[in-house]
Amino acid sequence: MLIPLPLLVQAPLTTTTPRLRRPSAPPPPRLHRPRIALASPRLAGAPPPALLSEREMGVAAESEGARPLRVGLVCGGPSAERGVSLNSARAVLDHIQGEDLLVSCYYIDAAMNAFAISPAQLYSNTPSDFDFKLESLAQGFQSLSDFAGHLAANVDIVFPVIHGKFGEDGGIQELLEEANVPFVGSPSKNCLTAFDKYNASLELSAQGFLTVPNFLVEKDKLAKSELEEWFQSVNLNKENGKVIVKPTRAGSSIGVVVAYGANEAAEKAEGIISEGIDDKVIIEVFLEGGSEFTAIVVDVGTANNCEPLVLLPTEIELQSSSNIDIQEDTIFNYRRKYLPTRQVAYHTPPRFPSEVIDCIRQGLSILFRSLGLRDFARIDGWFLPTPVTSLPSAEKSGKIGSIKCGAVLFTDINVISGMEQTSFLFQQASAVGFSHSAFLRTMVQHACLRFPSLVPRRNAWTALSKKKQAAKQAEAIHNGTSKKKVFVLFGGDTSERQVSLMSGTNVWLNLQGFDDLDAIPCLLIPGNWDRSSNNQNFNESSRDVWTLPYSLVLRHTTEEVHEACIEALDPERLEITSRLRDQVMDELRQAFSKHDWFSGFDIADKQPIKYSLQQWIDHVKEAKAVVFIAVHGGIGEDGTIQSLLESAGIPYTGPGSIASRTCIDKVATSLAVSHLASYGVHTIPKDVRATEELLKSSLADIWNGLKAKLQTETDLEVYANALGRKLHRLPANCLSRAHGVIEMPVPPPESLIFEPFIETDEIIISTKSVDDSTRHLVWKGENEWLEVTVGVVGKRGEMRSLNPSITVKESGDILSLEEKFQGGTGINLTPPPPTIMSEDALQKCKRSIEVLANTLGLEGFSRIDAFVNVRSGEVLLIEANTVPGMTPSTVLIHQALAEEPPIYPHKFFRTLLDLAFARAN
Repeated sequence: MLIPLPLLVQAPLTTTTPRLRRPSAPPPPRLHRPRIALASPRLAGAPPPALLSEREMGVAAESEGARPLRVGLVCGGPSAERGVSLNSARAVLDHIQGEDLLVSCYYIDAAMNAFAISPAQLYSNTPSDFDFKLESLAQGFQSLSDFAGHLAANVDIVFPVIHGKFGEDGGIQELLEEANVPFVGSPSKNCLTAFDKYNASLELSAQGFLTVPNFLVEKDKLAKSELEEWFQSVNLNKENGKVIVKPTRAGSSIGVVVAYGANEAAEKAEGIISEGIDDKVIIEVFLEGGSEFTAIVVDVGTANNCEPLVLLPTEIELQSSSNIDIQEDTIFNYRRKYLPTRQVAYHTPPRFPSEVIDCIRQGLSILFRSLGLRDFARIDGWFLPTPVTSLPSAEKSGKIGSIKCGAVLFTDINVISGMEQTSFLFQQASAVGFSHSAFLRTMVQHACLRFPSLVPRRNAWTALSKKKQAAKQAEAIHNGTSKKKVFVLFGGDTSERQVSLMSGTNVWLNLQGFDDLDAIPCLLIPGNWDRSSNNQNFNESSRDVWTLPYSLVLRHTTEEVHEACIEALDPERLEITSRLRDQVMDELRQAFSKHDWFSGFDIADKQPIKYSLQQWIDHVKEAKAVVFIAVHGGIGEDGTIQSLLESAGIPYTGPGSIASRTCIDKVATSLAVSHLASYGVHTIPKDVRATEELLKSSLADIWNGLKAKLQTETDLEVYANALGRKLHRLPANCLSRAHGVIEMPVPPPESLIFEPFIETDEIIISTKSVDDSTRHLVWKGENEWLEVTVGVVGKRGEMRSLNPSITVKESGDILSLEEKFQGGTGINLTPPPPTIMSEDALQKCKRSIEVLANTLGLEGFSRIDAFVNVRSGEVLLIEANTVPGMTPSTVLIHQALAEEPPIYPHKFFRTLLDLAFARAN
């Protein structure tokens, strides 16, 4: 059935090792490529998504005195930050919707078109995925004014979550103001002032703040002589003086670069303009020796009285690359802000003198009020402990920010702070007792105070919230006050540990919403973990588990979480943190006590606790808890953790130890299902070679023995060299086919699998042409095989297949930074369109997947990757993942949402947990 032309190599004892593919000759061009229309049977012909969700939730018939508050969540926008906006909107949706607060979702695309979307669509993995599905899954509006009219008629208040242009420059706010639509956040004119970094610096200076000296570059107006004069005026060498060059109206550190000297600064400024990021660029003195910080400011005042209160600021510690061959400036750029990296660490509160922290909080309070901001904002700045020649003397300037021990400067104002799950906003809110949900709902409540028309509806919402809460408390008393404990375990020491952190955090946060659960996040690490060490050959019995307080989970890397635990237990830091936390909480409590809707804080002040792995298992057993396993790879998937929990009689999510051991070994997996051909399940032939043999033998002989028609052995040499050097990753584009960075298995596997590469037809997205108003799927249809990912859920022997997903890439486009790292790449289609795969073949595929899952003894949930024949529905197994990714935009979420009715993330994870409870019984 298979013709083994190109080869593919992988490690049998890991589910993440890349497959090395030999270049194949491109197929001859075809004159006709069928275009495939994407349609959603569930939403085709349906009412507008926003109105549909209201009817589904029973809102329309409720009286004014009892109905929930209707919130319109608006995201997207024309800037490069729209990927961040989608992630922020998803987090807001996850944490504010409920029986007393109903959310309708809206999206503004890059061309400034407005759409009503279903809440399910927010879980698209990329902006491209989102945009491609808009036509079939969304209701478009004729104009922005029509959109505003719709909001005025259908929602009580709008929560804008558009970052950058049209969101933070006052655009969406002005639109809402003209339509008399209440909204969360600052007025339009105040947003406009704060958003423009140059104008904001002028305003801050006028208000008496110490500011960073800067120079404005406008499109087609750069005078290098004036720039050189500015360098001299701020005591910088015009040949090599160090400066920061950044757009005046872009957020998320997009376009921020370092330059040396006037000429390079001018070149980089012109580059930012020519790239279309902004037509105004600001050049600032580089604050050498300073420490960057950021702080959330909340308005705790009454309707007409702004009363800013600053939460605990966060110090951003930046570190240079440990690679001496890489010269990199320590600036908090886009990658460090959003991607898992060991070059940044956060400290809340900052490790600054108390005088500095007081100055930051007092100064930001003045700034917030001076700029007329409302509800909340995030403001960034610098603390300079030593004099800077370009700044006025701290003792003589008399400016706000001048203190005896240095200077405090405020630089960037974000009127719509990032609201991703681990953002600064939630880090700082949780540090003073607010969960994600409590903080967001508090901001909505406060915004309602400013709009007299909302008083009756806000009062009704408050009454309904209290009624629902009282009912829940009564039910808890009736059923017994004890909650079911759930320990969510994530981390590990494999290359997948950062994804595991994202998965575990997402699961834990979604389980927070259930009143009968006490979800406890837990970090699994090697017992002798040293951040500076590259030695990761750890003894499996030497493992530690940390139970974590709420605020310490919200980090980008497992290393950072671990170091935050160590820092939290330092006696001196513990005393400072506790004192400042109590101070801020007292201020918040006193301020919010004026409002009848404030019910107090919902996060207790706890410290992290360290256990050995065995001690932790004993602790879990004593608590009669269930473990939700979110540890990808290593002992999380090879049956080790499962076996330990089984021995202790502790129920857990996912397959048992035997199935886990089988599935992590690809050879064993193939053998286990090799007899299922009559059920439409096939396996790929494999040749297993010991890594030691590979490193000691002639690569050419091995390759030629595996494939007589080999054209090159370059990729095998690169891979073998990486194994021999125990590299953690292969650099991008080092293989014969262009590829991004490839994570290598750590530690190196004992053996590798070579198998034939299955040629599939590429499905791509056409670019828009003059005659096309939309883009289409393009599929050549020459081969019958497509690669699919399928989630399976259920009890052992009764596993049910969700709808398969295929991933489509865009043709000719270089993926943006957001698309690469803000939720994956490509476009997920769930299920495959009927013009690619018939309904009959789809159902046969699902039945084959179920047979495969039940034969492997899977239970709870897993993910199966396979090739499927689009004509027959036959399945060719690639691998089975017993602990699949559970990040906010994972394909399993898409598949659960494609069910009828849709299963939203919190209910999906609760379903998986209930299967573990059922196993215990």
